[in-house]
Amino acid sequence: MNAKFEIAMLVGSLRSASLTRKIAHAMIPLAPPSLHCRLIEIGDLPLYNEDLEANIPASWSRLRSEISASQAAIFLTPEYNRSVPACLKNAIDVGTRPPAQNVWNGKPAAVVGVTPYKLGAFGANLAVRQCLIFPNMPTMQQPEAYISNATDLFNEDGSLKDEDTKLFLTKFMTAFEQWVIKFAN
Repeated sequence: MNAKFEIAMLVGSLRSASLTRKIAHAMIPLAPPSLHCRLIEIGDLPLYNEDLEANIPASWSRLRSEISASQAAIFLTPEYNRSVPACLKNAIDVGTRPPAQNVWNGKPAAVVGVTPYKLGAFGANLAVRQCLIFPNMPTMQQPEAYISNATDLFNEDGSLKDEDTKLFLTKFMTAFEQWVIKFAN
């Protein structure tokens, strides 16, 4: 397999030391060589307001350009009030507008829920999946990724210490590679 795929990784937690961001950073070196993963920052995006299309914010243009240059996306989400964080939903919205220029259209996707608690951000994971229907993103169903008790998974330097989690994330990224190949143009 010589193909290289650009993978956009969007983290739904804006905090620099968030567990969700740590999982994203841990996943990058576990990806197969054909997947070039990089974090796409979303914290600087103004809330979507169609009025702003008249003078498009630079951060919207940047996001749209970075997503357009990607062949697939992984959405990593914490759970806020049993749902998706506003910043992640906003990034999805910004990319779908105007409707004729939906930069997400047809890109394969995966969702990873991360939480310090027991439920693995189940509600947020499902809410993100629902948000990916209209943008027409085929979303990988298996394996599902619900990362629970995330505070216990890292060394002080932020690296993963839990071997079972490393193995699971490696398998997840390998499955995602196959998902991306299935939908590659």
